[in-house]
Amino acid sequence: MRVAVVGGGISGLVAAYRLRTALGEALELTLVERSERVGGILYTGEIDGEPVDLGAEAFVGRRPEIPALLRELGLEEQLVFPAGLRPLIWSRGTAHPLPERTLMGIPAGPDAVAGLVDEATLARIADEPSRPLRWERGDDVSVGTLVAERFGEQVVRRSVDPLLGGVYAGLADTIGVRAALPTLAAALDAGAPNLSKAVADALPPPSTTPVFGGIRDGYRALLNALLDVAAPKLETATAATTLERTARGWRLEPIGEVDAVILATPAPVTARLLRVAAPDAARAAAGIELSSSALVALALPADTPLPDNSGILVATGEPLRAKAFTLSSRKWTHLAQRDVALVRASFGRFGDDAPLSWTDTDLIAAATGDLATVTGLSPRPLTALVQRWPGGLPQYAPGHLDRIAAIEASVAELPRLAVAGAYLHGVGVPACAASGTTAAQRILSEAS
Repeated sequence: MRVAVVGGGISGLVAAYRLRTALGEALELTLVERSERVGGILYTGEIDGEPVDLGAEAFVGRRPEIPALLRELGLEEQLVFPAGLRPLIWSRGTAHPLPERTLMGIPAGPDAVAGLVDEATLARIADEPSRPLRWERGDDVSVGTLVAERFGEQVVRRSVDPLLGGVYAGLADTIGVRAALPTLAAALDAGAPNLSKAVADALPPPSTTPVFGGIRDGYRALLNALLDVAAPKLETATAATTLERTARGWRLEPIGEVDAVILATPAPVTARLLRVAAPDAARAAAGIELSSSALVALALPADTPLPDNSGILVATGEPLRAKAFTLSSRKWTHLAQRDVALVRASFGRFGDDAPLSWTDTDLIAAATGDLATVTGLSPRPLTALVQRWPGGLPQYAPGHLDRIAAIEASVAELPRLAVAGAYLHGVGVPACAASGTTAAQRILSEAS
């Protein structure tokens, strides 16, 4: 069976791995990747010969996909967990503890955000249960619209935006409740009389399980292992240009005829490739916008007295250029053992592509200067790496689930074609891996 997987990110690599483990030598597999390397927005660089992730550096530890993959690949010893420190939020020129027991920064009551917002906002949150809530089952609005109307703008900018910015490189105003916070939407659909009650109902129960996990030698350890097992014919620096049905399968240019295709590509690329074969899916995918970002990894002297926190998130509206800092040597115990102190500075939110146009020198200067502001230190980088991610993350705008339903319904009508990727059912690494598995299962079900 001849299968082409288009897109060499984690979704495509997992799909390729699943196909190979199911079909073995009976599979003729080609992996098409438009860039010169595989991994997509997962990329491990090096500082002083040691691995440093320059894309995602963690995954949701309470989801099973990545630990399961590591076990399957014999990499279980690579699984690491954070040190358990909490991040800070930088707001109004001061560092505040990240509010506890919130749903992506949305509190269930005023106590969670006391000190972060003013007294008038606290009073508004306390009074919220007494005000009628207008919500009909199936509604979908932006997170910012809902939270601002019920709790006030300060909660959005100082508590919700910093967290959503870390996940989507977006803002609460551009992210829909139903796709980004499904448990909150479910609580509202179930008849929660107010937002406070809906948040309380949607919060996960307390757990001692680590929220996040990581990979000791960086994501390249997982990516390389998946690629080794999948053993595809690798076509890097190759852009798929057209996809057309044939009597026996598909013609994918410039690869040629294949029996089945998995498109593990960003939404705009998927839209272009499906324009002829699945025009309804193409129109839906074309409506999904992307956000760009940039990252600067700094290696500081090992004795740099970084705050005893995992990171610092920046509230919207602050006169800083960075949107967040990960204090990697504080967050991860295995990184704390290195001869340098590692910090990652993140730039760019949806609608602001300016950091991508800055020079490396400008980005490093901004990272160093803003780090000095939020820590009170005078950081002296020994080494700095810059990584840009143009169009790296899809935006889950209001109505996103309807778009995805339209894409999947349209694709389901076509034989031996599947889609995968971060725009479908979650931008996190576990969700992307799950989408790759689902796509492979669809192809395998039609091959049996």
